[in-house]
Amino acid sequence: MTHEEMKHCWETARASGDYHALMQAIPYARTIGMTMEEVDGQLRFTLPFRQSNIGNVLLPALHGGVIGGFLENVAIFTLLASHETRSVPKVVDFSIDYLRSGRPQDLSGRCEIVRQGKRVANVQLMAWQDDPDKPIASARAHFLLA
Repeated sequence: MTHEEMKHCWETARASGDYHALMQAIPYARTIGMTMEEVDGQLRFTLPFRQSNIGNVLLPALHGGVIGGFLENVAIFTLLASHETRSVPKVVDFSIDYLRSGRPQDLSGRCEIVRQGKRVANVQLMAWQDDPDKPIASARAHFLLA
């Protein structure tokens, strides 16, 4: 997807409040089934449970890479929605702490922009299932803003 196509997709999603087409335009978000909605001015991200996102079938538990990829996309979409970012941010570094096993159920995520300059953004991320006060993963990341 070109920069102009992405920009148009974001503008359409913001105007309509329907982010489904945007999620479908991003291959990894589409593959894992990620959803996004805006409620009371806040972005809400969800990874609905899918059997294909299970990594350890014996527990069963969500694959750590799926959790990490979900959080990376949460950060990218949050930065894009901040109106200060005009193109898709590029990951400089991404560090994740897995705190609990991801059970076979929906996963929620949020991103806090700690600092956003002209060229670099620093974010903190959290993923949880039943209770936001009991995260299953937290992450820190830096992104290059083109």
